[in-house]
Amino acid sequence: MALDFARSQRSTIGVEWELQILDPAGDLSPVAPQLLQEVEHRAPGNGLIHQEMLRNTIELVSRKRTTVAGCAQDLQEALDLLAPVLAEHGVELAGAGSHPFAEPGAQAVSETERYSELVERTQYWGRQMLIFGTHVHVGVEDRAKVVPIMRHLATYLGHIQSLSASSPFWDGLDTGFADNRAMMFQQLPNAGLPEPFTNLAELEELVAGLTRVGAIGDISELRWDLRPAPRLGTVEVRVCDAASNMLELRAVAALIHCLVEDASRALDAGDLPKVLPHHFVTANKWRSARYGMDAVLIEDARGRQEPVRLRLPALVARLEPVAADLGCAGDLDAIVGILAGGVGYERQRAVAQRTGSLDAVVAHLRSEMGAGRPLDPGGTPRLDAVHAPVSGNRG
Repeated sequence: MALDFARSQRSTIGVEWELQILDPAGDLSPVAPQLLQEVEHRAPGNGLIHQEMLRNTIELVSRKRTTVAGCAQDLQEALDLLAPVLAEHGVELAGAGSHPFAEPGAQAVSETERYSELVERTQYWGRQMLIFGTHVHVGVEDRAKVVPIMRHLATYLGHIQSLSASSPFWDGLDTGFADNRAMMFQQLPNAGLPEPFTNLAELEELVAGLTRVGAIGDISELRWDLRPAPRLGTVEVRVCDAASNMLELRAVAALIHCLVEDASRALDAGDLPKVLPHHFVTANKWRSARYGMDAVLIEDARGRQEPVRLRLPALVARLEPVAADLGCAGDLDAIVGILAGGVGYERQRAVAQRTGSLDAVVAHLRSEMGAGRPLDPGGTPRLDAVHAPVSGNRG
């Protein structure tokens, strides 16, 4: 079963940003259908604002662009379109991988056949999917590059997940995880890490087999953290929690953009991009979800380990020439400043520690959305009760 992989311009980029709709009390509000209807009336066919599984969620989708800045311009256009409609309904938007205290099972599902079927199929776990992500698509001009680029990206999924982690709280509790969204999402069928295929024929055989037995309807039902998107001619990174602000979203998108182009250049030179054994990729995913920026990640097939907090600045420095060529040097460099002030889950925990209030965490998320950048939480991020030594994290 050959995949019809669309022709795409090399290293084009698109970004999808799932945002929470908040009522004046900071809880989730199920008014997405009304917002979508009114925006469509005011700006027909804008294509930037989409429905998601839950009625408390709005997804912003950029156009196909060549730069992160272009994507950000589209997402800001979508926010500007939404602003008057949000004001009329008395609601606001916020970004994070989870809502700190909303009850997962009490959320209304969008009235579409696709989402109704998913909840019917997955039952309890489907009703728990109160999670929000950022997805980044990058164009691949040669279908023969898709699998090698995906294997290279898998090596860095732990780094990307640690940087974007913003879901420490769940149903009013601190889970102890930096990225609890990762733990929830993998409960769905065909979710989590991609299978460790080594070439396009193995991927095509996997898709054909799962389709034949009715496990999926098509490749879009593979909800992997990293997957090919043949219809668009892209690879799609889906491991990221939703960013709480535009600056952080741009930084994460720039890292992914540069990693794809870096792998593509290696392939052009006849080199194989860096690949990590699948069992180490699996270990890194769990460590990054649990420990976030305190994770010690496995860096190569020999098992060499390094704290991600030290590794990320070095990775940014290595990718600077690629970022300059892609026009996202400033966005990539922003990662260093973000690390200094604490990533999303660290800032949320700092607010909760300082105030003792999850309402204050929601208020902080609202403020970051409005400011378009991370804000000082006014406290020191709480260290995990189990702080692993530099030699490695268990699990």
